[in-house]
Amino acid sequence: MKTEQQYFEEGKSIQTYMAEMSVLKEESFSVYEKFHLPADGFAEKLKQNQLHFLTITEDWCGDAMMINPVIRKLAEAAHIEMRVALRDADTDLIDSYLTNGGRAIPIILIFNSQGQVIEKWGPRAPQVQQIVDEVRAALPSKEDPAFAEKQKEAFRSLTKRYTEDQVLWSYVYDSFKETVLGILK
Repeated sequence: MKTEQQYFEEGKSIQTYMAEMSVLKEESFSVYEKFHLPADGFAEKLKQNQLHFLTITEDWCGDAMMINPVIRKLAEAAHIEMRVALRDADTDLIDSYLTNGGRAIPIILIFNSQGQVIEKWGPRAPQVQQIVDEVRAALPSKEDPAFAEKQKEAFRSLTKRYTEDQVLWSYVYDSFKETVLGILK
């Protein structure tokens, strides 16, 4: 298996990835354009460290559609290189970072200057996970004939909320910031 650093080196930049998205592109760029970094000094603090980020993602993922632009904005402000590895192109990488046994995305790997993964973040901020759990709990059982349609409705509703609700973006930013600050101490 390749090292995480090799995946990083082979990955596209987040800018190229987003420009080439074929699904949820407009929504992702909407988040990117509307999200403003808080004036909390975090990007400046990151500039002092030689980190780089790799996001394991896919363009069909609603969570990634919201999260990648938020982290991209931070990475750009901090002059941190952020690249992309596609989850489905080579599952060896994501299989090293399963969430509750599943290939949940996005997963953002945080590297030090030696190219070692020093932390991971994802697939969601805890507050966003709570919202997703509540939406899932409201769905009928999978055996229910209405399940598929109700699930599609729920995903559409979540995607709309992910695209418009700036509070969710701040949850992502704050959770990621907390994770990174935990390793910079």
